[in-house]
Amino acid sequence: MKLWFSEFWEEFSSKFYTAFIKNDRWMQYLEGVQTTLMVTAIALGIGIVLGVLVAIIRTAHDQQRPGKKSFILGFFNGICQIYITVIRGTPMMVQLLIMGMVIFKTSNDYTAVGALTLGINSGAYVAEIIRGGLMSLDPGQAEAGRSLGLNYFDTMRFIVIPQAFKAILPSLGNEFIILLKDTSLIKIIGGKELVYFAEAIMTRTYEQMYPLLGTAFIYLILVLMFTWLLGILERRLRQSDRR
Repeated sequence: MKLWFSEFWEEFSSKFYTAFIKNDRWMQYLEGVQTTLMVTAIALGIGIVLGVLVAIIRTAHDQQRPGKKSFILGFFNGICQIYITVIRGTPMMVQLLIMGMVIFKTSNDYTAVGALTLGINSGAYVAEIIRGGLMSLDPGQAEAGRSLGLNYFDTMRFIVIPQAFKAILPSLGNEFIILLKDTSLIKIIGGKELVYFAEAIMTRTYEQMYPLLGTAFIYLILVLMFTWLLGILERRLRQSDRR
């Protein structure tokens, strides 16, 4: 038993050193984490902007009074529906390949292309999450804003959206975590993130298990950290409701 443990420990320490310590390879993982977080932040920003815009357009269209339908609003609502249907109905990997190998095939920065694609993809899901939150609120909230002299967009910005945010925060948090993990897919078009650097180490060490396990562990830590932060935010929002 001691001999087996000694051999295991010797092999483990040797491969661990080669995969993470030798030639300061840990710095490549750190660079990968930084790029992953940057891509996630950019994609999240794009997704939220697109999601809020699409959700407001679709909600405004659905809440029109009978007999007072706006043609312009209906036109933009149709575009939004096509966008959501296409993005949610096609795989993320296919979208990345189209963006990287067709639309931006001459690009010199596929990491940015990957971030843009992730943001466009996330926007479709965020839009439906926000729209569900907006539609779930009592219509009297919007009517109260109108009675105060606010226009539609000011009513949404100052009254409706802040209240809806509390209800949709868990779903938005889940979307953010999914987005964080989906950054690993941009490697297929040449984007440089955590998995890209792990594979670069694998080609030099001829060892797959330790770089991949290390990468999985890093993603797990990041997800746990952001889950913890979201939990703190949710608790603070609940406390503010009780005051």
